[in-house]
Amino acid sequence: MTDPRSAGAPIPFLDLAASHEEVAEEIALAWRQIVAASTFIGGEHVDRFEQEWATYCHSRHAVGVANGTDALLLALRALGVGPGDEVILPANTFVATAEAVVLAGAVPHFVDVDPDTLLMTAAHVEAGLTDRTAAVIAVHLYGQMCDMDALGRTCRRAGIALVEDAAQAHGATWQGRRAGSIGDVGCFSFYPGKNLGALGDAGAVVTQDAVLAERIRSLGDHGRRTGAKHLHDVVGTNSRLDAVQAAALRVKLRHLDGWNAVRRRAMQWYDEVLTGLDAELVRVSPHAESVHHIAAVLVPRREAVRAALAGMGVASGVHYPVPCHLQQAYAAYRIAPLPVCEQVADQLLSLPLFPTITYEQVVRVGRALEAALASGVRRAG
Repeated sequence: MTDPRSAGAPIPFLDLAASHEEVAEEIALAWRQIVAASTFIGGEHVDRFEQEWATYCHSRHAVGVANGTDALLLALRALGVGPGDEVILPANTFVATAEAVVLAGAVPHFVDVDPDTLLMTAAHVEAGLTDRTAAVIAVHLYGQMCDMDALGRTCRRAGIALVEDAAQAHGATWQGRRAGSIGDVGCFSFYPGKNLGALGDAGAVVTQDAVLAERIRSLGDHGRRTGAKHLHDVVGTNSRLDAVQAAALRVKLRHLDGWNAVRRRAMQWYDEVLTGLDAELVRVSPHAESVHHIAAVLVPRREAVRAALAGMGVASGVHYPVPCHLQQAYAAYRIAPLPVCEQVADQLLSLPLFPTITYEQVVRVGRALEAALASGVRRAG
C-alpha cells in the first residue's frame, strides 16, 4: 500500500476558501452596492433572499434571523411553547437545539435514535410523549431528513407542533419534499461551514403559515407591530438577518444544488474506498436524498485513529463526542440512559468533505484511514 503521507498536500476537513473563490467577485460586487446604498439592515437583499429561500425550500414564507439558534428559539416562542411545556428532541444533536428549548422556558425531553441512520423516529417520540409535551424537534442530522411522514402522523395525533431543525440539511428531501417544508416550521443555520454558509452568523425560519411567519418576524424585531415602527405588542428581541449576509447567501444559493451534487458524488467515492475497512458509513434511508453535510463514519478507537490520520496530513472532526443529555448544563433533564446515542458518541468520526473535494483526495483519505485502523489494531494487540 502506498504511504498516504507521500501522496500530496495535507487534506483539510473543510476548505471554505476554495468554495468562496468561485463566488468572490459576485459577493464583492454585492458588498459595494450595499456600502454605496448604506442599506445594512433590511432592504432589497434581505427581502429577495427571503423570497428566494422560501421558494427553494418549497415554503410560502421565510424570515431571516441572526443565527440558527435564534431560528429555533423564535419558532418555539411563536408556536406558544414555554414554561410548563416539554419538547421532545434527540440527544445526539448540537447543543443549540436543546439550548433553544431551555431559553424558551420549556423542558427538553431527550430521546434515543435509530442505530442505522442516527435519526429520531416516530417510535422514539411516542415513547417520550407525556401530557406536557407541546412540540417535537426533528433534527435532520448530517444532511439526511428524518421520516417526516411518520413524525407528522404522530404529532397530529398528539396535537403537538413539529419543528424541523434543518441546520445540516439545506436542500435535502424526504419523499421529494424539501427540508423545512413539512413541519409547522423549518429552522436553518447559515453558519459559514454549512452547505449554504454566510460570511458570519445568519439563519432563517420557513413556514407555510402566514400568521406564524409574521409572529416570528415580530419577535425577532423587538416585538414590533407590522407596519408600525414605534409600536411593540410583545416582548421580542433583536435577531435580524443583515444585508451583507443576505447578499452573500443569495449569491451562494445559485450554487447550492451544484455543491450538494458534488457532496453526493464524494460520498459515493467514500462508499467505494471504505469497502472492506472497519469503518461504517451512517446509512441513508431510500426515501431520503441527503445533502451530506458531514461524512460520518463509525470507527473503533476513534481518538487513536484521528491522531494517526493527523500524522498523515488528513484532518478530521467529531460530531458530537458528548450527547446533550450527558452535558453538565443539561444534567437536570437527564431521565434515563440513551444507549445508541451514548455508544456512537465514542465511535463517530467526520471525514473531509467540501464542494471542491476531488476523487484523488477521497482515495488518499481512504488509504490513510486504512493505515490508521491497521495501526490501531497493532497497538491494541
